[in-house]
Amino acid sequence: QVQLVESGGGLVQAGGSLRLSCAASGLTFSSYVMGWFRQAPGKEREFVAAIKWSGSSTIYADSVKGRFTISRDNGKNRVSLQMNSLKPEDTAVYYCAAERGTDWTKPAEYDYWGQGTQVTVSS
Repeated sequence: QVQLVESGGGLVQAGGSLRLSCAASGLTFSSYVMGWFRQAPGKEREFVAAIKWSGSSTIYADSVKGRFTISRDNGKNRVSLQMNSLKPEDTAVYYCAAERGTDWTKPAEYDYWGQGTQVTVSS
């Protein structure tokens, strides 16, 4: 079965960095758009970043543009999210997800989800 397993979350001070990873199995990884979403307590799940199956195209939420970088390694079935200049408002559970659709920013378009990893940014 398909599994997406996130890692790399933790507690960091504002201005710091974290790198999230998502290991995928049970799917043809290179055929899927991979996305990162986040959900803070009491808020809806929101789009963070996504990357095309080939890695040739990426898209970011305005709130993270210039601070976060998404990348993928199709040989290792892995997608990563490098997060720099973290802010307290980045605190959330971060999820990776996989889809083969055309709208990369909508959670409903994604077929598979990981269990999430907590990121907490202290001020």
